[in-house]
This record gives sequence, structure tokens and C-alpha cells, in this order.
Amino acid sequence: MKKSHNAQHTNVVWHHATVTRERREQLNKHRSICLWFTGLSGAGKSTLAHAIEERLHRAGCRTIVLDGDNVRHGLCSNLGFSIEDRAENIRRIGEMSRLFVEAGVIALTAFISPFRSERRRARELLGEGNFIEIYCDCPINVCEQRDVKGMYKRARAGEIKDFTGISSPMKSRSIPRSAWIPQPCPWTSAWNK
Repeated sequence: MKKSHNAQHTNVVWHHATVTRERREQLNKHRSICLWFTGLSGAGKSTLAHAIEERLHRAGCRTIVLDGDNVRHGLCSNLGFSIEDRAENIRRIGEMSRLFVEAGVIALTAFISPFRSERRRARELLGEGNFIEIYCDCPINVCEQRDVKGMYKRARAGEIKDFTGISSPMKSRSIPRSAWIPQPCPWTSAWNK
């Protein structure tokens, strides 16, 4: 796994722990990985991530779901939704995901992450074999029907700038190592039973 590069601070050195990722995975009895759910708002990213986490938890796996809205209440609460802030949001999530994978945890991230460049940067940071991109493919009209917060309506009225799917693009999968999940996906509700 690639270590973060901090060009601003020459006095910062990576500390190598004696308890390694491999030892943590051995204790957990599973390998760690980042499952990166991407797609439009309302496409089912969080629903699917939580359904999979429930199954993994029942199987005895150490997991965490990093959800876009939840992360913006804390770690990324100082960020807006400009293109620059969205890129920084995803950079921070990539770094956090890397730490969880290093800790032996299966990290499931549910973020719109509309730009291929940011997803590619996260994939490179986590390293080959540690990142699986899962694109939740959902027609925009279905996403709008699911929109309980009224975000699409506000975006169409011009109240929200740079809203993915309306006034900002969603760049779908760009690499062969990804999964394409069509939405709506009826079998996800069966997983919670």
C-alpha cells in the first residue's frame, strides 16, 4: 500500500508499527480491502454498502461504512461542494480508507465521487488489489424519485450549483477492475433478512 506523500513537511516521517496489516488480518481471519461505491445521489450506494456490511458482520468480519453525509458532519465539515472541495473530500476519504485497510478492516465507502481522477487517486493510494470500485448505475429519474431531501428539485431550480447529474457530470467507471451494479436492485433488501 502506498504511503501518503506530504511535500510540505520534511520533518514528518512514517512510523512503521510492529503490529502489521498482515498480523491484523490473521487475527481477524479475513483480509482487508476497500469497496468504493460510487454513483449519483439516490443511486443506492449507502443502502448497498450497509446491506453488504450487515452480511459481512454476521460472518464475523471487521467492517466500517464511510458514508458521504456522515463524513461531512465531522472530518469534512469544513468543506463545501465546489469542485475543489469535492476533490479534497475524496482525498480525505481515500486517506481514511487506507488507514482502515491498514488496520485490517473492510472499508465500504459510499460517496458520489463523480470524477475519475479522484477515484484513480484513491485507487493508487490504496494500491493494487486493495480497492474495488463499485458503480451503482441508476437512471436519474429513479434517483430523483428517491430524493427525500429535495436536492434534485433544488438543483433543477438553480439553487444548488455543481450538482452531480444535473449541472455537473458523473464520470462512470473507467477501469476493468470494477463492478457495475444496476439500480434499482431488488435483491439488496433480501440481504438484510
